[in-house]
Amino acid sequence: MILKKDNYSYISFYNALIHEGYKDLAALLHSGIPVISSSNGGKDSVGGITSYVKTVLCEGGVPQRPVVFVTRKELVNAIRQNLFKLNGEAGWVVIYGMAGCGKSVLAAEAVRDHFFLDGCFPGGVHWVSVGKQDKSGLLMKLQNLCTRLDQDESFSQRLPLNIEEAKDRLRILMLRKHPRSLLILDDIWDPWVLKAFDSQCQILLTTRDKSVTDSVMGPKYVVSVESGLGKEKGLEILSLFVSMKKADLPEQAHSIIKECKGSPLVVSLIGALLRDFPNRWDYYLRQLQNKQFKRIRKSSSYDYEALDEAMSISVEMLREDIKDYYTDLSILQKDVKVPTKVLCILWDMETEEVEDILQEFVNKSLLFCDRNGKSFSYYLHDLQVDFLIEKNRNQLQDLHKKIITQFQKHYQPHTLSPDQEDCMYWYNFLAYHMASANMHKELCALMFSLDWIKAKTELVGPAHLIHEFVEYRHILDEKDCAVCENFQEFLSLNGHLLGRQPFPNIVQLGLCEPETSEVYQQAKLQAKQEVDHGVLYLEWINKKNIKNLSRLVVRPHTDAVYHACFSEDGQRIASCGVDKTLQVFKAETGEKLLEIKAHEDEVLCCAFSTDDRFIATCSVDKKVKIWNSMTGELVHIYDEHSEQVNCCHFTNNSHYLLLATASSDCFLKLWDLNQKECRNTMFGHTNSVNHCRFSPDDKLLASCSADGTLKLWDVKSANERKSINVKQFFLNSEEPQEDMEVIVKCCSWSADGARIMVAAKNKIFLFDIHTSGLLAEIHTVHHGTIQYCDFSLQNHLAVVALSQCCVELWNMDSCLKVADCRGHLSWVHCVMFSPDGSSFLTSSDDQTIRVRNTEIFILGICLSPAFKSSVSTPSSRIVASYGNSKCNFLKSCIILYIPTSSVQEFHFLLASTCYFHFQNITTILLGESGISWFDLHLSLIILKDLFH
Repeated sequence: MILKKDNYSYISFYNALIHEGYKDLAALLHSGIPVISSSNGGKDSVGGITSYVKTVLCEGGVPQRPVVFVTRKELVNAIRQNLFKLNGEAGWVVIYGMAGCGKSVLAAEAVRDHFFLDGCFPGGVHWVSVGKQDKSGLLMKLQNLCTRLDQDESFSQRLPLNIEEAKDRLRILMLRKHPRSLLILDDIWDPWVLKAFDSQCQILLTTRDKSVTDSVMGPKYVVSVESGLGKEKGLEILSLFVSMKKADLPEQAHSIIKECKGSPLVVSLIGALLRDFPNRWDYYLRQLQNKQFKRIRKSSSYDYEALDEAMSISVEMLREDIKDYYTDLSILQKDVKVPTKVLCILWDMETEEVEDILQEFVNKSLLFCDRNGKSFSYYLHDLQVDFLIEKNRNQLQDLHKKIITQFQKHYQPHTLSPDQEDCMYWYNFLAYHMASANMHKELCALMFSLDWIKAKTELVGPAHLIHEFVEYRHILDEKDCAVCENFQEFLSLNGHLLGRQPFPNIVQLGLCEPETSEVYQQAKLQAKQEVDHGVLYLEWINKKNIKNLSRLVVRPHTDAVYHACFSEDGQRIASCGVDKTLQVFKAETGEKLLEIKAHEDEVLCCAFSTDDRFIATCSVDKKVKIWNSMTGELVHIYDEHSEQVNCCHFTNNSHYLLLATASSDCFLKLWDLNQKECRNTMFGHTNSVNHCRFSPDDKLLASCSADGTLKLWDVKSANERKSINVKQFFLNSEEPQEDMEVIVKCCSWSADGARIMVAAKNKIFLFDIHTSGLLAEIHTVHHGTIQYCDFSLQNHLAVVALSQCCVELWNMDSCLKVADCRGHLSWVHCVMFSPDGSSFLTSSDDQTIRVRNTEIFILGICLSPAFKSSVSTPSSRIVASYGNSKCNFLKSCIILYIPTSSVQEFHFLLASTCYFHFQNITTILLGESGISWFDLHLSLIILKDLFH
């Protein structure tokens, strides 16, 4: 009966079988699915497109057909057939080809059909123009997509704060709110960008690089698009532009198609010109043949010679009164859609006037328009951007200066409101325009403004701002190197707070800076201005004695950070933890470089190879993975361990690279990266192996185990060389040996390889490698355990991470503690020196990684409290303390505003240790007539208790 009906009945029956759970029966019919036409005979159909299709595509942001459009049925049907193959399951259909070949038009056309949409994607279609992105740009794309998919805010009322959170939000939204929809990603350049959109749904993407999908899982179907149209299609486009039959076109039309190699973009540009001047066939052909226009750039990445000339012709043929307006577009960046309001500011015109001018450019294919509801945004093709930059290179500085001057007439930077149409553009590109305009004074004033930092970070987070400080550091240093350092340090140390909700009080954070800092000076001035409005701010009287002990604080993970390590050149840091990701960022600024969903369970350790080409990770999921440290590409997966893998470490010699892994299965394994299987397995431990380290000469491998021993292995033969019973050093007559558990946590070699440091419980042991004799025994804290230790390769210092939220530095020659450092709010899991020993990093349960300068501790710089007392004085009462043991009292403070007249004094209760990082105090006690807990980040009183 179905066969007697039309093709759509067959497709409807096929889809019904899938939706009702009869996938086996549907599979039998799959090969017979007919190729459907893009037209239909519905009553509400106009040109083959129903009102249903128009609504779905408009809501999904799918671009409309070009004004002059020719069908490419074979390619459109190939795309649809591949989308059919997804069969309702997650997967990828890839349209790839050179720039200007019409990939985006084909992607849009593939979903412009009523029965196709209704049968395959009843949940709708969602179009995202991606383009070339950095991390901050990608985050904005993901934030916008999540907002579009969750317009009723039923899942969350705030934007995702990082790419990983946005990826998780997108996956949930696609699964729960849009389960049978299609996500179209237009113009994907990089594999890491594609990974961010990997939400386990049906995805159609356009790209110039077919290999971008190598980094994602799931079924993939590829449709290749040739760089040029066929001769007949090219002639058809020209005939439509000039309203002539193909057969009546002059001979020059055939020559034009030949000269431009059938490029859809070139044919459209020249066709638009011929529509206005239909008698100029010879002229335009001559321009193409003579190639007299300057190339877009000498080493162009685009290989069609006629394209440059075609764009020159298009610009030259603009009306004289609007040519300069097109020149103004030279300052736009690639893949950036500019709201109409930005150009209204630039040209100082009404919206309608601007739209009329821009429509002229759109009509001649010199500009593209994207409509979002009632508003328009405009963008240039990347070839057009390159062309304009080269053509107007001598004017670029003045053009950028023009837009800044116009902006200053209409706005103050920090007064931009989030509900303004052009708000996001200015926050993202104002600094770029100032730098390009050589307006160094204005750029410094902007970047060194606490108001700008507050406004921008509150809206888009700190990542993009930190990136700008790095990008324009050479300019900012010209103004004042120290001030630039102040602001960059402020952002680096507080970035993990500025990305949170509720947003912290940035003035109060500024008051926590040293008094010599420009950030502090601006915060102090603002605080004085705000006291009249009932705002309370606090600062320390002993501020001059406080030094910042952390050079950098970052929060790259969403949960505990188990491990972090420097690259061999000291320029990068890799980290991993509970959130199952591997993160790589710059050691100097904290700028994120890579974010990889590395494992299916918690990632316990990571390590750079000696040549910095690879990063190894190991996990609770029992797997060891090797990654390309620059691209994030997965190189190897090793899964021969039968229990979780606790540690991984590379040899120190890059000429013969080996990786050692230690596991809870009691074994160590050696891996040659040129082989697919384990090279050696080392047997001998009777309990979980927690840690392993190669000696500096790579001849020995040390391992630490929960069986209470340290073992040394010959790397060449994989035989056990020595075993040291660390457990014996904890024995006493009152506690039998069999009842005591001693877990040897970690070890570290001295630079000469003659000594090895071992940590167990709360003690550090130093052994002689040759004699196995104990050289030193150091007791750290009484209550707590050592989590990690590291020996500096540059001096005699060792650094120890403790479960008591602190880190200690020891001189291993004198066995004296050099310093201890607090700052983390929870257990410190890892600590490691940089290769040159100038700094060390720590990672913690509190989700942060801190980089600290070693020299500060060696010099003994620390906080000296203003007053010392271990008991309450008659004029003050102790209620609680921030930390443990004793309290230090600061008898007076700089008080900017007191909300209650009866409050006369403020008392800060600090931890007794003199090594105190003031930025980590979240609450203080204050008052003579009352006690209030005050949140220093939010500048809010959160609890108040009056004295009786």
